[in-house]
Amino acid sequence: MPNQTQKCDAQRLFAANMRRIRKAKELTQEKVAEIAELHPNYVSSAERGERNISICNIERIARALGVTMAELVAASSGDAAPAAKASGDVPQ
Repeated sequence: MPNQTQKCDAQRLFAANMRRIRKAKELTQEKVAEIAELHPNYVSSAERGERNISICNIERIARALGVTMAELVAASSGDAAPAAKASGDVPQ
């Protein structure tokens, strides 16, 4: 059983997408936190993949970034989801 503090693939994917989108939109973590009505420390730790973030807060962050929730959890084009890679169920 994985350690509760270990980051899962979904957390790492969310964090990477969040950082990429935030930087592309030239927003600070503080500004995202303000728009999302979340504490800046929460936004920072979510972006580092240290939070098991709730669906409600994913929605708030997505709105603050001006993207869909799906964009925050989508694998980059050309990459299969890590779980699919591990299981061999990579789409053709």
